[in-house]
Amino acid sequence: MIIRSMPVGPLQANCFIVGCEQTRHAAVIDPGGDADKILLALAGDKLILKAIINTHGHFDHVSANKALKQASGADLMIHPLDAPMLSQLARGAAVWGLRSEDSPVPDRLLEDGDTVQVGNIEFKVLHTPGHTPGGISLYAGEAVFVGDTLFAGSIGRTDFPGGDFNTLIRSIHTKLFTLPEDMVVYTGHMDATTIGREKKYNPFCGLQ
Repeated sequence: MIIRSMPVGPLQANCFIVGCEQTRHAAVIDPGGDADKILLALAGDKLILKAIINTHGHFDHVSANKALKQASGADLMIHPLDAPMLSQLARGAAVWGLRSEDSPVPDRLLEDGDTVQVGNIEFKVLHTPGHTPGGISLYAGEAVFVGDTLFAGSIGRTDFPGGDFNTLIRSIHTKLFTLPEDMVVYTGHMDATTIGREKKYNPFCGLQ
């Protein structure tokens, strides 16, 4: 499995390219901006974009949806509770004094327990609300992509509309902390971590 991480957009959110070494098919998780940079990285690795997956609907994770969809025809996917946010990206970015294009409508709505097949890679969908109502995490092999649910030594904000602290902590404990401790956690901001490290050291995860 090929994993490429790159900070994109004005808030430098982490975007991930996950590619199948055998088929060269790839998913892009959380394209928050800089579509040209993402497309160049795909071309450099000779990967064909098949799926655009949003872990949640905040503009800093989805602003390149439109450009990538137009360039590739890949299927766009998000949880149904966050899907309405895709038509309000320009408004959400404006609150920060930034600009964003609204996203196309999703081709597929992802629910807890669903799988997404990209080449020989199978992503399992975990509904991990709290940062947003429709936040999801995706795990495949020894990696889990958590968006803004969990960070190295921290957690996602819950003061945005639809956020809830207790829901977020419950998502972390019941969905993420049941995964193997050596699983690498690819987060929406900052550096990667592991499940075991966050279970042991994350100061927020003992609160409820």
